[in-house]
Amino acid sequence: MYSDYGQVLIFLIFALGFVAIALVSAWIVSPKRPTKGKYTTYECGEDTVGETWVKFNIRFYITALIFIIFDVEIVFLFPWAVVFKEIGMLAFIEMAAFLLVLIVGLVYVWAKGDLQWDKPQPEIPKLDREIFKAGN
Repeated sequence: MYSDYGQVLIFLIFALGFVAIALVSAWIVSPKRPTKGKYTTYECGEDTVGETWVKFNIRFYITALIFIIFDVEIVFLFPWAVVFKEIGMLAFIEMAAFLLVLIVGLVYVWAKGDLQWDKPQPEIPKLDREIFKAGN
């Protein structure tokens, strides 16, 4: 049993050594000639206009995270579908529970409004000043 762990330890030592050798050799071989052009912000071959540290709308990240979460979860359906006939009814019930969790997550995200790209501005109610004057 310990020999199995020893093999894993030897593999990890070789892997870390390979990474260390690659990084050190790249650092030694790479040219070190800093210029002003190397320190400028580069975006698709275009010069930047204005401030380069711009705050992006958080909806970009939320949309990307929602896509990744649901995309990765749906990938689990493909191996299950391939062996569906061999795994039986218990696996069907487990996958139904898995899909129920996904559907609950989708309903939550939908109800929260994160799937709407252009959210409407909230309406702020205005108080009628005449009501307060009449009470005094």
